[in-house]
Amino acid sequence: MLGSMTMRVISLVPSLTEAVAVTVPGVLVGVTDWCSHPADLGAGVVRVGGTKNPKVERIVELAPDLVVANEEENRAPDLAALRTAGIEVLLTEVRDVPQAFRELARVVTACGAESRPRWLDEAETAWAAPERWWPTGADRRTTAVVPIWRRPWMVLGRDTFAGDVLARLGVDNAYAGHAERYPRVPVEELRAAARTGMVILPDEPYRFTAQDGPEEFEGLPCALVSGRHLTWYGPSLAAAPRVLGEALRAARR
Repeated sequence: MLGSMTMRVISLVPSLTEAVAVTVPGVLVGVTDWCSHPADLGAGVVRVGGTKNPKVERIVELAPDLVVANEEENRAPDLAALRTAGIEVLLTEVRDVPQAFRELARVVTACGAESRPRWLDEAETAWAAPERWWPTGADRRTTAVVPIWRRPWMVLGRDTFAGDVLARLGVDNAYAGHAERYPRVPVEELRAAARTGMVILPDEPYRFTAQDGPEEFEGLPCALVSGRHLTWYGPSLAAAPRVLGEALRAARR
């Protein structure tokens, strides 16, 4: 899978960092402070700030051949500043699972991959027919409220990658029709919206835990799920149907 080792890439998106590092080892020279996978990115990989506040001058100093970014994760002014400095930026857009596959193939190819990575084929296979998680005899679909933050409470709204992930697992987002993509909603309204379904609490961007989140939804099924498998597009997609399904199944027992 190793492409040209002379290429220098900076990733401003944690999930793309994982995809590039696993597929084309050695090309990454810079990543964000939030890039956590793979665990060992190498001593020579520089941290260049956050996804929303990258150190533009430091990125320019590193003289990358390519910066990979995402229209939702990264701010347009930062990307414009990089382009003004003469740096090529590959901007991705990911709003659903099929689009994620296309964009991932585009990114790893641009970063020097000489062939299609096996993990991408495995991910497409896994999502072609996700395994059943709901109890035998139960209705296939359920509705869920999916908080992503508290203080204030914010949830998944319309047109999101995570919402599409859940829809393909038989979970309809209660706020999929909202005018905003990440609306702020009072917790009292969230309880009412989840009354006939369930609540899904990921561990990122807000780290919901068994002690922080479910207590607000007493009496309702609450699934604590891996944020990486719900919101990341990369190698984690291959295991996501199974990992998320197990969490959903446990909440509905």
